[in-house]
Order: sequence, then structure tokens, then C-alpha cells
Amino acid sequence: MTREALPPLHLVLALVVIAIWGTNFVVIKWGLEDFPPLTFAALRFTFAVLPAIFFLKRPAVPWWNLALYGVLIGVGQFGMLYIAMTNMISPGLASLVVQVQAFFTVGFAMLLAGERVRTFQVVALAMAACGLGWLMIHTNGEVTPLGLGLVLIAALSWAGGNTTARAAGPVNMLSYVVWASVFSAPPLFALALMFEGWPAISGAVQHADAGAWAALLWQSVGNTIFGYTAWAWLLARHPAATIAPLSLLVPVFGMGASAILLGEALTSWKLTAAVLVLGGLAINTLWPRLMARRSAPAA
Repeated sequence: MTREALPPLHLVLALVVIAIWGTNFVVIKWGLEDFPPLTFAALRFTFAVLPAIFFLKRPAVPWWNLALYGVLIGVGQFGMLYIAMTNMISPGLASLVVQVQAFFTVGFAMLLAGERVRTFQVVALAMAACGLGWLMIHTNGEVTPLGLGLVLIAALSWAGGNTTARAAGPVNMLSYVVWASVFSAPPLFALALMFEGWPAISGAVQHADAGAWAALLWQSVGNTIFGYTAWAWLLARHPAATIAPLSLLVPVFGMGASAILLGEALTSWKLTAAVLVLGGLAINTLWPRLMARRSAPAA
């Protein structure tokens, strides 16, 4: 076993988290059948806060940091993603497109740290951009220009959240996410009242079936509480270069689950776009690691 190899149980845990995050796009689609998107997002973060906040100490980070992360992830990422997934983009494609957050995250790091763009990053971005362009050419009932744009905004917001969390330094990620969610729910409820209206909100809460509530709780407990905690636990015990590449499997689970559970067709144009986007993400994630191995002295 190499020093970077994951123990079997740790690998299983990582794959469980990836599977949860990937298949969660199908769960989102199920929840949106009963809940308006902004209401669904607001309730998700409400249940992420309650009752967990009463058992977790607030992390030692500035309030502005928690507020910025909460708004970016709550309103920017999931608010926009949920709106897009109301018949503007399929769950499988949403799971793919939102992963371009990796490029936005790198871009923010370069902007803030003044780093220069490297050749492999240009190649990776060009591949992913070709994949997104291929999706634009084939816009149909499964993806619209507006849906694609909203998911890209979600990816940009996710990258902003990553940058904000990194600025917070080493903290208990579960506590950080829970306390930041305090700032996610209120603006989402305000936007829901503004754009969806109280009758739609109250009607959804009163008439949502057990499946919709299960989807909502899965968003809060399974995806957020368990997923983030387990991922942070793994990152605390293994190099980021070992754990981070596994996230490339999220769209694989997302598109696979959407095909199996929702009957989403895996057409040739869709698979071509997936190869281009995932290829770009793979180069961006794995190339530095490969070069480091090649330049490392032989044992």
C-alpha cells in the first residue's frame, strides 16, 4: 500500500459520500415536485440549522465570514440550482455542469493570491468550455440557455463559498456549515415570499407528501450534515490530493442515478459533453499530482 492509498473502510466512506452527493440531484428533483424551489431551499437550510445549532459551538470565525458563506451557498448555489432544476435542466446535466466550480475556485485563488495561469489549466478550461458549448448547441427540453446560466451562477457561488471557507482557516466544518446556514434561510424565505408568494409556500408545506418531506430531510441531514462531516473527517486524515479527485465521480453517480431512477436518456451528445467537461476537470485536478510524482526522487 502506498502512503497515499486510502484504507478500504475510508475509501468506502468516501464513495458513500460521493454517491450521496451525486444521487442527491435526483432527490432534489423529487422534492421540487411538491415544493417551489426557493421554499425548498429555505426549508433545507432551516433543517440544517435546527436542532443542530443547539449542540454545536459557534466556530471562532468572524460573523461576516459565516454570513458571506451562508448567502453564497444558500442563495447563490442552491437557490439558483433549485430554480434551474424546475424544468430548465435535467438532474444528470446539473450534476455535471455545477462541477465547473473547480475552475472558478482556482480562478478566485489566482485572483486573490496573484498566481499565474499555468498551461495545463488553460487546456483544462478549454476542454470544459467546449463541453459547455456542446450543451448550448444541443439545448432542448433537458437543458435551456437560462437553466445552463443559472447552474453556472450556482457553480460560481459554490466557488465563492469555497474561497470564503478557506479564509476561515481550520475549523470544525460541521459547526461552520450549521452556523453559516443561519444566514442562508432568511434571505431564501424573503425571496420565496417575493417571487413565489405566501399561498404557494403555505400550500406546499400543508400538502407536501411524505416523499417530499423525506427528500427535504435528506437534503439537510444526509447531504449536508453527514456528507460535509464525513468529507471533512477524510480531509483531516488524508492529503487533499488523495481525496479531492474522488469528487470527479459525482457527475457519474448523478447522471447514472438520473438515467436509472428518472429515465433520463444518456444520448451521444450528452456523453460527449460529459467527457469534455470531466476531462477538463480531471486534467485540472490530477495534472499537478502527476507532475509531482514524476519529479519526485526514486525511493
